[in-house]
Amino acid sequence: MSVDSVGDPWGPEEALAAAGGASHIHVGALLRTDFSTETLEALRASAAHVLIDAQGIVRRAETGPLAKDGEIGGVLRHVTILKLNEGEATALAGGMDVAALRALGVPEVVLTLGSRGSLVVTPTTDEVVAAIPVATVDPTGAGDAFAAAYLWFRSEDIPPSEAAARASRFVATFLSERT
Repeated sequence: MSVDSVGDPWGPEEALAAAGGASHIHVGALLRTDFSTETLEALRASAAHVLIDAQGIVRRAETGPLAKDGEIGGVLRHVTILKLNEGEATALAGGMDVAALRALGVPEVVLTLGSRGSLVVTPTTDEVVAAIPVATVDPTGAGDAFAAAYLWFRSEDIPPSEAAARASRFVATFLSERT
């Protein structure tokens, strides 16, 4: 992938207007500068939960070939749920170790592991949640679908591990209907 241009970031007022008073907000950035620390702080102050997908925050805001690193500053201070995959976990936490994921300081960390399921880490628990097997060759969108479904289930006060199990079932249906 290559970045042709870096877009303007979302400002706090613009992001709050788009959120429309939602109690649970999914932040999906393309690059780390899409949402500043101040914007995330404003979103968090307005909502019970802010989920950020690590996909965008590990990507450097520069043109050319997509470049990733873990130099994200203090954005995680304003996030209640972090959704990340194995590569993003390596960039941010040095790997998939539960203690390292917990050390990121986010109340809920959901590590997606593709066909191996997911790992949900909270300050007091960690649980592997099985994936639902699907015969598919193109998992495009599975992580985004998982994050959106997970946040939806959490907005219904479903506990983290059960929300991940339900999100896995949702993703299996999503992928199955595309084949």
